[in-house]
Amino acid sequence: MMAILPPDHPPELPDKVGVLLLNLGTPDSTGYWDMRRYLKEFLSDQRVIEVNPFFWKILLNVVILTKRPFSSGEAYEKIWNKERDESPLRTITREQCEKLASLLKDRFDDSVVVDWGMRYGNPSTASRIEALQQQGCQRILLFPLYPQYAAATTGTACDQAFRALMKTRWQPAVRTVPAYHDHPGYIQALAHSVERHLATLDWEPDVLVTSFHGLPKRYLLAGDPYHCQCQKTARLLRETLGWPEDRLQIAFQSLFGKEEWLRPYTVDHVATLAKTGKTKLAIIAPGFSADCVETLEEIQEEIREAFEEAGGERFTYIPCLNADDDHIAVLADITTRELSGWVGAVGAADGVDLAVEPGTGALAVASGG
Repeated sequence: MMAILPPDHPPELPDKVGVLLLNLGTPDSTGYWDMRRYLKEFLSDQRVIEVNPFFWKILLNVVILTKRPFSSGEAYEKIWNKERDESPLRTITREQCEKLASLLKDRFDDSVVVDWGMRYGNPSTASRIEALQQQGCQRILLFPLYPQYAAATTGTACDQAFRALMKTRWQPAVRTVPAYHDHPGYIQALAHSVERHLATLDWEPDVLVTSFHGLPKRYLLAGDPYHCQCQKTARLLRETLGWPEDRLQIAFQSLFGKEEWLRPYTVDHVATLAKTGKTKLAIIAPGFSADCVETLEEIQEEIREAFEEAGGERFTYIPCLNADDDHIAVLADITTRELSGWVGAVGAADGVDLAVEPGTGALAVASGG
């Protein structure tokens, strides 16, 4: 029996489940002040820069933020999506969201709402949580788009969501998606992307370098699992491709500061490969769910240049999984698994119970009583 509400009662919203895709972030433009604002938010994050905050604040504001916005702006300008006036990361994340929403609509009808937000910059995490709540989402699944867990990526993305929830009067129930570095579908999607790309070449690479974003070595020693998960992803990809150990190698890029980071460094490693006769090289970046400045500019310009100056002859970059159908299918299967129980609770209102078959990721549908 439907309850009769008083005239001044706020309108009741349909009970839905929200899925919020979270990625690193992006400046609003390549201009100095937008770049400075973005970099300040990013580099002020103590999950990212784990040093004495007092001295770091002085260095950041007095030195780094007076110069780096110019160089970073130039890098972004080279890859900027001029048609949409936005970074490729924003373009691709939006497309991932739209495709995932379409796939989940086929599975759950209108019970699940999919949105996306950024840890730094816009659209902000807080604004998208609010938007999901305004659509009736009393349960939200946070999905950081980082296959390998690091405190400086997945950890800080979830931190930001929790900070937003601290200011919310009526908090939704929340779940977080764990790292999926060894998910069979993710590994298979990577392998397919390698095979498809290499099939377009009229030459065969001597080595495929899997280039992951770097972290300071002390983060590993402090207990961060990122390095181990990167190693496992690379090993599983090599085994799926059926390649010998020396044909698929791992390296780490995007160094910052003077302390030691995870080794080998990609920019040095590719130069060493060229000098030792491995003159035909392919690079893939399995730690990035979407192409961004680190892949489109750093790998395809700085790292390529280091390889060619050392004697490299052939170089190719294999794009991230982005919004490929294989990738969206993986994200949908992971989401379906993590929504188990929640989607059943929503569907039960219409006499349908939705559940995930254990170990398969497939949906089982049963009629309600």
